[in-house]
Amino acid sequence: MKKLFCNIFGHHYSVSKKVTSHIKEYKCIHCSKEVTTDVSGNLSILTPELQDINRTLERIYQNRHPEHQVA
Repeated sequence: MKKLFCNIFGHHYSVSKKVTSHIKEYKCIHCSKEVTTDVSGNLSILTPELQDINRTLERIYQNRHPEHQVA
């Protein structure tokens, strides 16, 4: 039923993780579909490869910007 809602009305994404100040991961509050911002700023499906890239980016960002620890 929730996927039907998204098929009709579209997804309602909320931020699930802030990777850096510009890159975030999002999750649909209805169907739990996960997406992330790509290099162009567009939303892309969150694949295991993109999750790994985001983890690496988060670690690098936190090392270079200790005053901007993201949650």
